[in-house]
Amino acid sequence: QVQLVESGGGLVQPGGSLRLSCAASGFTFRVTVMSWYRQAPGKERELVASISSGGAGTNYADSVKGRFTISRDNAKKTISLQMTSLKPEDTAAYYCNAPQINAWGQGTQVTVSS
Repeated sequence: QVQLVESGGGLVQPGGSLRLSCAASGFTFRVTVMSWYRQAPGKERELVASISSGGAGTNYADSVKGRFTISRDNAKKTISLQMTSLKPEDTAAYYCNAPQINAWGQGTQVTVSS
């Protein structure tokens, strides 16, 4: 069965760092684009970052460019989101997504607050 499981969320102060991970199973991970989305209360779910199947191509929302880095390990079937210089506006539930098969994780909460 297709499964995406996020981990690594938590409470962090502004300026801090956090690393999110997503473990994938049940599909051919190595050939799929993978993405991170986030959704804050009352807001639309937005694309944060995406990465090509081989890992060479990446895309970032303007709001996180230069602060977040998406990566993948096809041998481990995982993707990561390294988040630095976190801001309160980064507070959201973060979701792992495989858009080509419409698969979503359950999300992990990131709260940036002093």
